[in-house]
Amino acid sequence: MDTPDHSPDAALITALPFSRYAQRLLESEPARKYVLLKALQLPLRKVEMQTFLVSHAKHITDEETLHGVLRNLRKQVMLHLFVRDINGQADLYEVMSCMTELAEVTINFALQHHESWLAQPNRFGLPRGEHSHNIQHLLVVAMGKLGGGELNVSSDVDLIFVYPEEGETDGAKSISNYEFFARLGRKLIASLNDFTVDGYVFRVDMRLRPHGENSPLAISFPMLEEYFIKQGREWERHAWIKSRVIADRSGTEARSALMEKIVRPFVFRKYLDFNAYQSMRNLHAQLRKEVERREMHDNIKLGPGGIREIEFITQVFQLIRGGRDVDLCIRPTLGALQRLKNKQQLPEQAITELIDAYHFLRKLEHRLQYLDDQQTQTLPLNPDDQQLIASAMGFECYADFMRQLDIHRRDVTRHFELIFAAPKKSRTHDTLAYLWQTKTQNVSQTEAAASQLSTMGFTEPEKISERLRLFYQSTFYQRLPESSQQQINTLVPLLIEAVVKRPPVETTLERMLQLLEKISEQTSYLALLLEHPHTLQRVAKLVSISQWASDYLGRHPILLDEILRHDAPHPTPDWTALNHELNYQLNHANNPKNDVIEWKMDVLRHFQHAQVFRLLVTDLEGSLLLETLSDHLTALADLILKSVLNLAWAGLKKRHREQPAFAIIGYGKLGGKELGYVSDLDLVFLYQDDHPDAAEIYTKLGQGINTWLTRHTSAGLLYETDLRLRPNGETSLLVSSMEAFAQYQHEQAWVWEHQALTRARFVMGDPRAGEVFENTRKEILCKPRDVVKLKQEILKMREKMLDVHPNPTALFDIKHDRGGIIDVEFMVQYLVLGYACQYPQLTGNIGNIALLKLAGELGLISVNTAEKVRSAYREFRRIQHRQRLNGDTDITARTPGDGKTQKFTRIDDNHLKDDRNAVLILWEEVFGD
Repeated sequence: MDTPDHSPDAALITALPFSRYAQRLLESEPARKYVLLKALQLPLRKVEMQTFLVSHAKHITDEETLHGVLRNLRKQVMLHLFVRDINGQADLYEVMSCMTELAEVTINFALQHHESWLAQPNRFGLPRGEHSHNIQHLLVVAMGKLGGGELNVSSDVDLIFVYPEEGETDGAKSISNYEFFARLGRKLIASLNDFTVDGYVFRVDMRLRPHGENSPLAISFPMLEEYFIKQGREWERHAWIKSRVIADRSGTEARSALMEKIVRPFVFRKYLDFNAYQSMRNLHAQLRKEVERREMHDNIKLGPGGIREIEFITQVFQLIRGGRDVDLCIRPTLGALQRLKNKQQLPEQAITELIDAYHFLRKLEHRLQYLDDQQTQTLPLNPDDQQLIASAMGFECYADFMRQLDIHRRDVTRHFELIFAAPKKSRTHDTLAYLWQTKTQNVSQTEAAASQLSTMGFTEPEKISERLRLFYQSTFYQRLPESSQQQINTLVPLLIEAVVKRPPVETTLERMLQLLEKISEQTSYLALLLEHPHTLQRVAKLVSISQWASDYLGRHPILLDEILRHDAPHPTPDWTALNHELNYQLNHANNPKNDVIEWKMDVLRHFQHAQVFRLLVTDLEGSLLLETLSDHLTALADLILKSVLNLAWAGLKKRHREQPAFAIIGYGKLGGKELGYVSDLDLVFLYQDDHPDAAEIYTKLGQGINTWLTRHTSAGLLYETDLRLRPNGETSLLVSSMEAFAQYQHEQAWVWEHQALTRARFVMGDPRAGEVFENTRKEILCKPRDVVKLKQEILKMREKMLDVHPNPTALFDIKHDRGGIIDVEFMVQYLVLGYACQYPQLTGNIGNIALLKLAGELGLISVNTAEKVRSAYREFRRIQHRQRLNGDTDITARTPGDGKTQKFTRIDDNHLKDDRNAVLILWEEVFGD
């Protein structure tokens, strides 16, 4: 078999039959052939196009010469790209990027010349800002395929002209800035669009500008922003996804102001925008009507299964999630599809088929356009052209080609309809939707409602019916806008169908209605449940098990997306991978450039809430031990503290070293790795640094860390913090040097502070500072103590705590009453403080359960009793955890100790008598005479 000839001459001979445009061009301008053959082996890059234009710049004295140079470049690029593409030397990316770069280079080159000519002092001069008095420049915003870097070989370019400020020019013939930029825009359009003896550069389409083709040609930033806020339509959000400034001599500040402050908030909502589904359905329905009217079924862009449907699929996910996930705020369709695949937003096979179809359709689009340099996406009717297209696509005959094309179009149509199909309603939906909405409820309607509910399986249908009637008559429902009422009217029957499967149904219904009330402020979450009704089943399951889960969803409805995205139980968290994911989100190239701190605070909060919720779902499925759950919640807090420390340090104006010699110390549940869902963080901040400004700098760092953790943003907060365990308490400095901390612990600390130190640990910061802290901690804990005096001090403290937490009920307070959790903790703390001098291993940060076992092995307490207390402590924590999840806690008044409102877990202790007795027996063994 002969080896294919890849020489430039052979490549040109192979390609020419597939383009009448290229044939005509080379026949009329044969000198181009030499230039073409010389450069054919390598892609044409932007720098080479710029070099070509610059080399002709000195000859450009008027518009006619400028037009000739631009068109000359376009011809050379088209020939070069066509031959490389047909011969398989250029892939789709090269074709799209080469055409995109041609547009960028020619637009910028023409703009510079026209601006220079118009702004001459003896003409109009330079535009000046009315308020800033700065020189103003036109920003050319590319839309569509040019904005996305996906331009086709005979494409028009969608442009919008924008300028920062109103004002006037400073030349001899002063005019308004608008008039200047409108003139400049018209000149630029003519340089690209006008058909001369040399052809054209690009057809220009300006119809995407605000108010369309009859509106001003150029628009100021304030006018554009006002338009978006008051009149921006849903289809324009789709259009502006791909918007990109391609010509801007004003610098990055103006570009950032336009794209970050004006465009991004319009396109990408801060919440998950599930209303985008219906908007896309409406837009697609309009497109289908137009296709039918104009009989465009053979149009591979607009017809069924065409390029536009792939773009719609991609854009709906971008619009839904782009405000929350900046990774999706990208313009190219293929890039966005790949990211949707990485994020598992669509099945891998669906993404693969969509990407394959996109490659095939875009390749076909280019071959249709090479024929006569026409902007067409319609399949030819002429048999000769059909055969040319089939051959150019690599098929023997047109029939084979059409079979493959139809496979791709069917794939695209199938995925489009799966994604955008309106959810199906059950047979009883409309009946249920009507029953409780009338203002006056007659007897027959009441009986009909009860009968319907009874048929569905409700054992007390009258109660359910009455609750729903009250819901519809509530002030909350009556005050909703009509659109939200309609969404809820559609949702309630789905909710009823979900509730009947989740006893106790009255409780589940009540929680679901409360949740509906909380999330209805943002209609996007109602849209989520409507678009994905199966999610309601999962929500009903969660809220039926846990009041706390229901409240958590109500506070953070964005977490409904977690239920939507994860069918199977959540895997065990990989904290290393999650750390990378969080860092990636916080430092993404697409991050907003304005309000960065607020945005990063929201990223942290959304991340933390999502991880807590994933753990909650796994916990409620019964597949997570409480100790394992606490380990994960603690690991999450550690990860967040690591990020917050880095962010707070980076945000300090005054820093004297690259990394802070700083340690975050965790006490209490954080220190002991026993965090629950609602635990606050007991923190102490220490530093090991001799710099003269260290105290000032680290105080600001501590304040920054606390602000990052506790500030309420639109996404909520991260953690409540308690900083009162620092030396000398809340009246003292926020941070302490390591030396001051050690001196305080050795010379001034109370016994209860040493008790607290038994559960302290270095959490995050400088490892050397952490090592110094741990050594200090062990020194303190290992100090020889008079155990008799130590007992007296600890017993005195225990009595004080009982006084602060009185229990007026006959129920057992699992935490505070004698024989409960605090008794166990006090005994462990005594054993550590009393005997660590003999057994340093007691200082290990291994938790109360492990320390009880170790104390038994060391002979400090009875092994048998220790084991019983270990079991009791586990059971106490399990009950406390479960009751808090179900909201079964008694809320008391403010406690005398710290003025905080506390929740107490109080229960009938009949089944806990053995556990409680084991604790009291060990108490007597440890503290008895």
